[in-house]
Amino acid sequence: MDTLSILRDLAIIIIATKSFGLLARRCKAPQVAGEIIAGLLIGPSVMGIVHSSGFLSGMAEIGVILLMFSAGLGTNIQQLKKSGIKATLIACFGVVVPLIGGTILFMCFYGFAPFGSEKFLHAVFIGTILTATSVSITVQALRELGKISTEVGTTIMSAAIIDDVIGILVLTGVISLKDPSSNLGMVAVKTVLFFMLAAVVGYGVFLIMKQLDQRYPHTRRIPILGLAMAFALSYVADKYFGVADITGAYCAGVILSSLDDSSYIERKMDINSYMIFGPVFFASIGLQTNLKEIDTTVLLFAACFVVVGLFTKILGCGFMSKLLKYNNTDSLKIGVGMMTRGEVALIVAQRGLKAGMMESKFFTAVILLIITSSIITPIILKAIYNHDEKHLKKVSK
Repeated sequence: MDTLSILRDLAIIIIATKSFGLLARRCKAPQVAGEIIAGLLIGPSVMGIVHSSGFLSGMAEIGVILLMFSAGLGTNIQQLKKSGIKATLIACFGVVVPLIGGTILFMCFYGFAPFGSEKFLHAVFIGTILTATSVSITVQALRELGKISTEVGTTIMSAAIIDDVIGILVLTGVISLKDPSSNLGMVAVKTVLFFMLAAVVGYGVFLIMKQLDQRYPHTRRIPILGLAMAFALSYVADKYFGVADITGAYCAGVILSSLDDSSYIERKMDINSYMIFGPVFFASIGLQTNLKEIDTTVLLFAACFVVVGLFTKILGCGFMSKLLKYNNTDSLKIGVGMMTRGEVALIVAQRGLKAGMMESKFFTAVILLIITSSIITPIILKAIYNHDEKHLKKVSK
């Protein structure tokens, strides 16, 4: 691919993604949904003026790492500690139930397969996509309702963070099993060793960065070193431990999340991500999807994928909330609040495509789930809270 073609494609991608992203936001939909649709329009599905290439794939990979690094930086360690066992148990059920539901759904459409076979792993991977939670839409809805600081609001946010950590671990394990020479025990050992290394080395790096941060606060060298750490840990994770590189990037963010300047680092990362790497990543989802190849079976699967994705989150998180002595209404609020999907689901799907565990045609189902869950979650949450308040007023009278 020549330089002029690269420049042309980047110009088209940036203009298209930003235009459709702003349009989506005006329509009260997630901006990323507009950026994905832009990729569909300029890609092989409609216009065919931009095609996926090695260069764009490389930029998209950097975009994924930046997104996960920023997610790690935004992790509130203190909130995770306070949430304790309740949020962890809710998150675990919020991963297990969708994982099982997605796996069974795929097998119902494309045939049941013996444990450990390639088709079985593909089915498990489809379930893995459903494990991720994107709490950003829910947070905005709770903020508008004035419920962000309530026990339910705090539980949702904490469980969503833990949910994504567990989901990334599941992704790492499933992709590692794609290698015929690997086994579950070895995958687990390598994963544990990586997190031990990240904890030990990360603590040392954190102390050094803390000293630098105190000596040179709000200087560009801090985010530059942080970015270098994210890339280095991503490389080590994938190269030496067989752990997904995005796990390394997320860990780097978590390690630096307690710095005084963590929000400053995150803002600097967002500049790069927002301007070029993020748009290229989200557009690449559309570029790798060809709607012309989609048949009625895939469309039916996409519809069922959305239903299963929404219902299993409500079932898993809501059921565990009920066991933890939340009342019926609060359990439903937690279940509904956890059902939104976003960037992490896309990242998981993209990793599966790269690893050969998913066909590009299934991106349609993922995109439909993200758009549907992002639109209906705030509506349902508001309806539940309004009903709850009306009921309380009747009881008080």
